[in-house]
Amino acid sequence: MSKRYYEWSMLVLRVALGIIFLAHGLQKIAGFEGIVKWFGSIGLPAALAYVVTTIETVGGAFLILGLFTRTAAAGIMFVMLGAIFSVKMSKGFIGGYEFDISLLAIAVALILSGSNTYSLGNLFSSFKASSSVKKTAR
Repeated sequence: MSKRYYEWSMLVLRVALGIIFLAHGLQKIAGFEGIVKWFGSIGLPAALAYVVTTIETVGGAFLILGLFTRTAAAGIMFVMLGAIFSVKMSKGFIGGYEFDISLLAIAVALILSGSNTYSLGNLFSSFKASSSVKKTAR
């Protein structure tokens, strides 16, 4: 596969995962009091609702923008592992955790590969690199 197709593939995965998690994070914010109670009702610390909501919202936005892609994907990976093992495993594969595994796989792919196409992180690193080249050229 050519590098061009690879980069476009990573862009598609990054933006899709970002949209999914930004939407889930915003949904949690809209009904946050209920989310905190739900976390407590399944035996998880209520404070974890704040962490998960932040990771989903900020991580989703960062993925869409291409900022801190690997870090955002790592946060999402941990959220998905938590969801699979604390909530979804008891429901079985079909109708339970099959979708979560696909999101987990996308997150792992982004952790391993990153995504530079149309990313603000790449833009900032290019700007930083060009400014350091100008300094050394003097």
